This record gives sequence, structure tokens and C-alpha cells, in this order.
Amino acid sequence: MPNKKLKRHSVLPGFGLTIGFTVVYLSLIVLIPLAALFLRAAGMGWSDFWKTVSDPRALASFRVTFSMSLFAALTNAVIGFIVAWVLVRYTFPWRRFIDAMVDLPFALPTAVSGITLSILYANHGTHQGWIGQLLPFQVSQTTLGIYVALTFIGLPFVVRAVQPAIDDIERELEEVAASLGASRWQTFWKIIFPTLLPALLTGFTMAFARGIGEYGSVIFIAGNTPYLSEITPVLIYTRLAEYDFPGATAIAATMLIVSFALLFVINILQLWGTRKYRETR
Repeated sequence: MPNKKLKRHSVLPGFGLTIGFTVVYLSLIVLIPLAALFLRAAGMGWSDFWKTVSDPRALASFRVTFSMSLFAALTNAVIGFIVAWVLVRYTFPWRRFIDAMVDLPFALPTAVSGITLSILYANHGTHQGWIGQLLPFQVSQTTLGIYVALTFIGLPFVVRAVQPAIDDIERELEEVAASLGASRWQTFWKIIFPTLLPALLTGFTMAFARGIGEYGSVIFIAGNTPYLSEITPVLIYTRLAEYDFPGATAIAATMLIVSFALLFVINILQLWGTRKYRETR
């Protein structure tokens, strides 16, 4: 009896229905709002648009937002790597509890995170936080407070991105490198780091993107002083509260364009890291 090719069975509906649902959903949630934002900004005219985004207050907010997001993401790339390595490679008491605590910034509402950090790091007047009173400098109501808040909310992205990659590393490779006379530092740079680089860049990207758009956890600890500690999302909200809808739209569109450009560059770096890792295999 000739073998009949069995028809593949799928639990979900076929490709036509699922791709249609996907396109409609993404259009309603993502594409249409973004298109409306760009169309509204384009309707301002180039001179008005440039005047709005080149305003000294807007430029100051861009500088604070992107610099603090970058510094926080770089910090999380280092600290997140160490935390992920410890959680994967070592067994110690309360390891599962600490592993669960990494996701705490995901579970907490951003406003709760901001209020908590503001209270802990307060160091002005009669308000002395548990951590702030021990520091010789002020954190709350400064740009340093923005850095602390963005580091807090961005750490889980790096840890959760790097953990599976560390778990997939074959320890036999490290043993072979050691048997061939490689030092621990050489083993790390030649074997471990190239393997983890794509995952580390992914976590860095997500932490950086989250920091650019963060609002709730920053507004309470930053002080929101124009030209000093005012982030761009706060400035957009201020423009909306002043019924300056064109100004808010222009600033938001600029943030979106810059974010897309930075994400494109980082994705190129990810592809480079993946290709370099494959060449070493």
C-alpha cells in the first residue's frame, strides 16, 4: 500500500486567518498610532517643527533622557551579567528567592518604584531616607536620582536575557581551555564573552529602550527641574497639560525617530556579535 503523505495538523487556525489577525492587531495598536503621530508632526511645517525640537528646554531634556538611559543601561550590562552568572553557576541558600526578587521591578507599578526610591534616597531638609542620610551627596531631586531609577527598572532585562545564554554554555569548553593552559581571564574573553555577547547586547538594548520611555519611576525622584533634571516624557506631558498639542507631538516624534535610529544601530551590533560567535565555533 503506497504511503500517503500525512497532512500536518495545527491546533490554531491556518496561516491566512492568523496572519490577518496579526496584521489587524498590530495596525490598531502600533502602526496607526505611530502613523498618526508622524502625520500630526508633519502638518506643523519644517520651520515650526525645528523651532520646537531645538528649543533649549527640549534639548536639555533630550540630553538628560538619553545620557541617563545610556549610563543606566551600561551599568545594568555589567551588574546584570554578574547577577545572572551567580544565579546560574552557583548554588547557595535563598538562591530561588533572590532569583525571584530580580523580577520585582516588573511587578511593581512604576509610581510605587519612584516613590520608594525617592523616600529611600531623600537627603534634604527634614526628609532623611535610610540610604540618603548615609551619603555625603544628594540623590533625590537630582539627575543622579534619574540614573538610580533607570538602573532599578532596567536590571531585570539584562539578567533575564543573559541567564539562558549562560546556562547553554558547555562547561567542557572551559575545561578544555584550562587543560590547554588558558588562564581564567583568557577563557572568559576568548570563549565565554563571545558566546554571551549577543544576549548581553539584547539585554542592554531592552534596558536602554525602557529607560528612554520611562516616566512613573522617574518623576518622583528626579525633581523635574527644567534644563537640569527634566526628562523628555515629563516635558511631553507638560506640553499636553499646557494644550500645546503640536509641541508635544513634535517632541514625541523626535524621540521616536532617535529611538528607532539607536535601536537600528544596536541591532547591527547584535548581528555582528552573532556572526562573530558563529565564526569562532
